Amino acid sequence: MPSIDTFAAKANLAVGDKNYEIFRIDRVHGHERLPYSLKILLENLLRTEDGANITEGHIRALGSWDPNAKPSVEIQFTPARVIMQDFTGVPCVVDLATMREAVGDLGGDPSTINPLAPAELVIDHSVIVDYFGHPDSFARNVEREYERNRERYQFLRWGQTAFDEFKVVPPGTGIVHQVNIEHLARVVMTRDGLAYPDTCVGTDSHTTMENGIGVLGWGVGGIEAEAAMLGQPISMLIPRVVGFKLTGELPAGATATDLVLTVTEMLRNHGVVGKFVEFYGDGVTAVPLANRATIGNMSPEFGSTCAIFPIDDETISYLRLTGRDEHSLALTEAYAKEQGIWHDPSVEAAYSEYLELDLSTVVPSIAGPKRPQDRIALSNAKSTWRHDIGNYVTETDEAGKESFPASDSPSINTNGHNRPHNPVPVTMADGTTVELDHGAVVIAAITSCTNTSNPYVMVGAALLAKNAVDKGLSRKPWVKTSLAPGSQVVTGYLDRAGLTPYLDKLGFNLVGYGCTTCIGNSGPLPTEVSAAVAEGDLAVTSVLSGNRNFEGRINPDVKMNYLASPPLVVAYALAGSMDFDLNNEALGIDSSGQPVYLADIWPSSEEISAVVNSSIGREMFTRDYANVFEGDDRWRALPIPTGDTFEWDADSTYVRKAPYFDGMPAKPEPVTDIRDARVLAKLGDSVTTDHISPAGAIKADSPAGKYLKEHGVSPADFNSYGSRRGNHEVMIRGTFANIRLRNQIAPGTEGGFTRDFTVADAPVSTIYDAAQNYAAAETPLVVLAGKEYGSGSSRDWAAKGTSLLGVKAVIAESYERIHRSNLIGMGVLPLQFPEGATAVTLGLEGTEVFSIAGVTALNDGGIPDTLRVTATSPEGEEVAAFDAVLRIDTPGEAEYYRHGGILQYVLRSLIAK
Repeated sequence: MPSIDTFAAKANLAVGDKNYEIFRIDRVHGHERLPYSLKILLENLLRTEDGANITEGHIRALGSWDPNAKPSVEIQFTPARVIMQDFTGVPCVVDLATMREAVGDLGGDPSTINPLAPAELVIDHSVIVDYFGHPDSFARNVEREYERNRERYQFLRWGQTAFDEFKVVPPGTGIVHQVNIEHLARVVMTRDGLAYPDTCVGTDSHTTMENGIGVLGWGVGGIEAEAAMLGQPISMLIPRVVGFKLTGELPAGATATDLVLTVTEMLRNHGVVGKFVEFYGDGVTAVPLANRATIGNMSPEFGSTCAIFPIDDETISYLRLTGRDEHSLALTEAYAKEQGIWHDPSVEAAYSEYLELDLSTVVPSIAGPKRPQDRIALSNAKSTWRHDIGNYVTETDEAGKESFPASDSPSINTNGHNRPHNPVPVTMADGTTVELDHGAVVIAAITSCTNTSNPYVMVGAALLAKNAVDKGLSRKPWVKTSLAPGSQVVTGYLDRAGLTPYLDKLGFNLVGYGCTTCIGNSGPLPTEVSAAVAEGDLAVTSVLSGNRNFEGRINPDVKMNYLASPPLVVAYALAGSMDFDLNNEALGIDSSGQPVYLADIWPSSEEISAVVNSSIGREMFTRDYANVFEGDDRWRALPIPTGDTFEWDADSTYVRKAPYFDGMPAKPEPVTDIRDARVLAKLGDSVTTDHISPAGAIKADSPAGKYLKEHGVSPADFNSYGSRRGNHEVMIRGTFANIRLRNQIAPGTEGGFTRDFTVADAPVSTIYDAAQNYAAAETPLVVLAGKEYGSGSSRDWAAKGTSLLGVKAVIAESYERIHRSNLIGMGVLPLQFPEGATAVTLGLEGTEVFSIAGVTALNDGGIPDTLRVTATSPEGEEVAAFDAVLRIDTPGEAEYYRHGGILQYVLRSLIAK
């Protein structure tokens, strides 16, 4: 629908021999003081103004934005495109295919379910590191990937033919966010003679990597992305914007990883959940585009909606390097300057809050052992590990061994000096006998688009490997090493520089182009290592160049996980333990008998820059992305069904018709209060979407494992939860099934356990089995939680599974943005304890019966500030009564909830049209 253009903003922009229609931001009073990100939103409103969802009043409100005000004005943001990865993309396409059938069932035209904006999916989450350390590791892993995922890939190939504006980047190409910034992102879009800023939401929280090249976007979870594909704008409040001023330059020895871990720590401590972060100042020009992308990538780790850099000369240089055509570069520069969104270091916009970092103060760092924001200066890494190991090892038992503590067990306080030992002898496959102990580094992975998109840290790692090999050093034999870059360009420039053999020599052979270890696809440890870890109940570690290190995410055998730059990943593979001071302890002895320290093999900034400048060229990008959607012979040979609707296979364990529209009436039923609900889970702080909906391995004795075995799938072919997201039966059984989840109403357990109050004496049961009993008894469920509930990945199944288990409301101390909105999108109420109150202060143990009153007020179109929650004992005595804050923040969200979810709302809207 064309804009009604109340502000007469429509104008022409000539670039070369072409003319484009644009909507001028300067037609709105107050535009000049707006931050870059809000100028992008302002143009979006001008271009989509329809007098109903987007009005003159919304545009004026954004133009007169008060940086100090609490967000209160709702606007409708219409992203230009949607990007997906396959773990979250498969259920998206499942839902779209199901919606086509539902439209037909309700008397509509199935073909109306079609993306209205470009939607691109990159298959990058499915490759697992089954094979490593050999020249054929990549080929064998890809072969295994196709064996496991044939059904999923056939389904995605069907989607590429059945839906307009939907394209798929096949396996073995790269990681979604790196492919996005290197090729898919437009920065300035053109469509039907109109030029406008590229804005993009994605089904992965690290979509914010595109913020590094000036593209406004963020992760929204699959259900919101589906709605955006179908033309539904995203409802949001005009946010507060945090101005982050950069000055100075990075010192020698500090990397982009060290910078982003510093920024993550600063912003998480400051508090930026629900806010935009924008970088400005003289220091911005000193930040290479690759470093900007690394910072943007980790926006979810510090909690902001986005973390954006403006367009400038560095942006244009990067776009040229990565193969964008010269006319699009000229258009991008001309458009940005015409609209006042070109970076001018001398101009400071108005911001809600301010932070500042002198880049020269950044020091080498790692983060862990379980949260990205827990930065540790490398100089303190050993002592910090010695302190933290006390949280993972209990007092020695009668057998003289330590064990992983239950949730109520005391921990050892090592005071940073002493450390527990439990050495276990291991005979490796080659006959070498070694000894494993707590702190052993058993995984060292150069992985994730966060850092593999950055040639400076990748070349740095390769040069460090070369220097180590030249000194006669080798990795420790118990370390599983891997190299999984985010695009084929990376291996291209490493080959051109002659550095690949040195990485191979240390075991960092190519294992795949995909997320691998960062998403939990680290694959099994060598059998003998895994057996020793189990025998000694060892708290072993992983070191990876990724963005996530949450509990239970990386590998089921590994309890402590650390984020580090690629060079430090190589260094820790040489050291073999976290109980090691890289600054002061020798990594080995050279051929002349002299000790070799990290400083002896660390490459200089000048060396790295020289290799980067001589080894990376524009032609590498144009060659590797020339036929990016075509795939190899295996991809093209996959047989696919035809037709507008998908031919569901009743025996498939990967792809099944979604249940969300079963029996859905044409009009929604009124929402009701919640009565006599029981607690399914009572959880602590920082419960992530990984805890709620794990992406990694499926245990054979879990409900999901039992389901797969019942359907003829052997444990060797279970694949992962992430790969099974197209099958709701697996995912329901996997919800709250993370092996490190601690449910406080089932103390002493870890994993997906609860107490089943439908049974006498409320025995401990799996969460899935208990939920089935509650459903049979028609008992609604609630979840109690602490701070930062739902942090981490934009994982739609964390909300889908919650809803399908029968949870009607979550009551938490605070939420991460994406998960809160996803809960609403699945018809689950997000409630917040009153300020200063917690489950503990209110005396809630999780055994109570809950009723929530005031929900029916939503039927009248309003949004009450609070809902009355009453908790009574099973005997009927009141335990607590309080007014919980209703975290439905916008009228659009309220509309979704009234319809039972965002997909139901969109479906009914399409039928009504």
